[in-house]
Amino acid sequence: MGAGIDTVLICIVLTSFLLLGSSRIGTCIRVAALQGVLLGFLTLVASADLSLRAPILALASTGLKGVAFPWLLSRALRDAEVRREVEPFVGYNLSLLIGTATLAASLWLAARLPRPNPEVSSLVVPVALFTTLVGLFLITSRRTALMQVLGYLVLENGIYAFGVGLVEGTPMLVELGVLLDLFVAVFVMGIAVFHINREFDHIDTDRLTALKDWTR
Repeated sequence: MGAGIDTVLICIVLTSFLLLGSSRIGTCIRVAALQGVLLGFLTLVASADLSLRAPILALASTGLKGVAFPWLLSRALRDAEVRREVEPFVGYNLSLLIGTATLAASLWLAARLPRPNPEVSSLVVPVALFTTLVGLFLITSRRTALMQVLGYLVLENGIYAFGVGLVEGTPMLVELGVLLDLFVAVFVMGIAVFHINREFDHIDTDRLTALKDWTR
């Protein structure tokens, strides 16, 4: 089981690097969907509970992160009828270098943090921390509102990985409540992206900031 958990965690790291290096929004949405499916697998393989809690949570996580959220974002991208390029503030090569440095820093920091004994895997903390930081980086370094929403999803994926890998006995109702809050947030942000594009013919947040400064 330990090898299976490590394999899933390594695949999550690879999806994060794909998000940093991809130039197409549609590709990033599909990669984020794959990451959501991997988190569903992580929920199953990391749980030592033989009850229905883990399968139900894995199914809910996969359905929302791997299907519902990507579908909402793909629909928002299609309805907005905007350019499909990511258009980052930070270039792709530099983003990958920053991602590599972030992964190294996450491994270094995780080795110095107190962790439960026995732990599910030694990779849980660094991978979860790395995924969270990648989400924050996508939010701050990408130009379009859709990519920033995607960064928010990746950030939440990292937090979810922390909970699945380290917290035992968390009530399923609380975990499902977090997923429901995330669902509502993504749904509202998708609607906001559509209306921003309808009013301003673009979803570049830097241009919206310039418009705000001009109206003052």
